Amino acid sequence: DPATSVFSEKDYDDHLQEFLSEKPAGSVYVFAYGSLIWKPAFDHAGMVRGTAQGWRRSFCLRLTRFRGTAQQPGLMMALDRGGTCEGFVQQLHEGREYEELQKLWRREMTMKPPTNRPRWIEVKLENSSVLAIAFTANPKRPNYAADLSPGEISDTLSIACGHWGSGADYLHQTVNALEAAGIHDPYLWQLQELVAERIIARCGNL
Repeated sequence: DPATSVFSEKDYDDHLQEFLSEKPAGSVYVFAYGSLIWKPAFDHAGMVRGTAQGWRRSFCLRLTRFRGTAQQPGLMMALDRGGTCEGFVQQLHEGREYEELQKLWRREMTMKPPTNRPRWIEVKLENSSVLAIAFTANPKRPNYAADLSPGEISDTLSIACGHWGSGADYLHQTVNALEAAGIHDPYLWQLQELVAERIIARCGNL
């Protein structure tokens, strides 16, 4: 869309430098709650389970690229306010933080201002807590869609597809990764059932 403004290489570097100016002391961590679990953006030094209080997984960002098109927009999952989200804290290698985050910034953000914006959030571990980078939904962006019902989300995920694949596949991969780790998110499990019902109804049980 020629009316949108996207990050240039300089924009990415400037944005990352400004973000890291508020970095807490010590190691740098990233909170992985979706595709970063099953398709990491960097070679992490370690990964442990953690829980973000006050945040939840939500398919609340409309997108016309990646897993959707302008003709059939898809939905992107982000962290949104409210609830609890269990995922993983990934620790970056000391001395390589900036290099690794450059990759992550380019993967997670395209438009300015970002629809999926990074912030530092508290993540509780088994016996402690850390401040970790998490990509969260930007409610001020026009593609933010917070009030969609599970049925509406499933309608979209069951048909939307882009050059990165389908919304249904993204959901399936995320559920599989969480299930393998012993994490159960009722929101995603419900969506998976609804998406499967819609695909079977449309295409048959192939």
